[in-house]
Amino acid sequence: MRHVMVQIPKQAGQPPIESEEAQGPRPVPTSADVARLAGVSRATVSYVLNNTSSVRISEPTRHRVRAAAEELGYVPHAAARSLRAGHSRMVLMPASHVPVGPLFSHFLNELHWALRRLDYTVVQYGSVGMGGDEAARAWAELRPVAVFVPGMLAPGQVEVLKRAGAKAVVTLGPERVAGAHALLMDHREVGRCAGAHLVERGRRRIGVVVPAETGLQVFSEPRLQGVREAAAAAGAEVVPLPLAYTEESAAELAGRWRALGLDGVFAYNDEYAMLLMRALQDAGVEVPGETAVIGADDLLLGRLVRPRLSTVHLKMPSGQVLAELLDRVVRAPGAGPEVHDLLAASMVVRESS
Repeated sequence: MRHVMVQIPKQAGQPPIESEEAQGPRPVPTSADVARLAGVSRATVSYVLNNTSSVRISEPTRHRVRAAAEELGYVPHAAARSLRAGHSRMVLMPASHVPVGPLFSHFLNELHWALRRLDYTVVQYGSVGMGGDEAARAWAELRPVAVFVPGMLAPGQVEVLKRAGAKAVVTLGPERVAGAHALLMDHREVGRCAGAHLVERGRRRIGVVVPAETGLQVFSEPRLQGVREAAAAAGAEVVPLPLAYTEESAAELAGRWRALGLDGVFAYNDEYAMLLMRALQDAGVEVPGETAVIGADDLLLGRLVRPRLSTVHLKMPSGQVLAELLDRVVRAPGAGPEVHDLLAASMVVRESS
């Protein structure tokens, strides 16, 4: 196929047509541009786009301002807004260094949505490779109004964040930290709940899965301690069972099961429990006849396997509760640290125990 190039002559007096690139970058729209287009004051633009509830503005005016902002491509400047308010609306959440399960992921997702509805911006900070004071200084550089840490901090790190302007520092862990608001999660209660059930069912040599994956010790160690506390009252023996989350590791453990002489096992959570139960069944170990198996988290999959998995149900507050706590302490930063116990554990008995 032959291509023919046709040149169209430019008409006399017609200005040259410039491409968008030749014209240079378009100027960044400002709130003054939005105000002119919408026929309102800059203060009204600010009230509407910052969702200020203390000023009454009619719905038609709000619609006109938003339409003008959308037409111009205007986005409020977060740094400028922070300067006017005296603080940012950023809630910083360091990314967890340990694997998180479906239950905790759901809780964090609820928290993100609840904070967004309160006009906060949630920023997850990946601080892998940093720890201690270095991580706290890196978070402080962003000048967040609040920091929510799924883990522990040292009191000195709390002070670094507060000096940088954080009005609220909230930790989620087994112990409170001086100067910070604390959401306590005592995982010993999870182990005590599982251990008490196994003891009530007459199990006297109880295995407890200890995941080999890095970082899970913060949960597995208190759960093991909880089983030991429940077993001690009945004179039952507890045997820690290191287990990687692989079929090979589970098959190796199941192959030694009868030699270990275990008649019950708390398998850390539902995922490890289902992995181990499948391996035990493949090795010919009857569940629950020879060995009772218990998980934790009460996942839907645990109801679909056979036998249906007994589990420890963990009741956590909604993300909305935590969002309201953060908002409350940001508004009243001088109040004393709040401490809340979050974790409530209860036994869900099914066929595996």
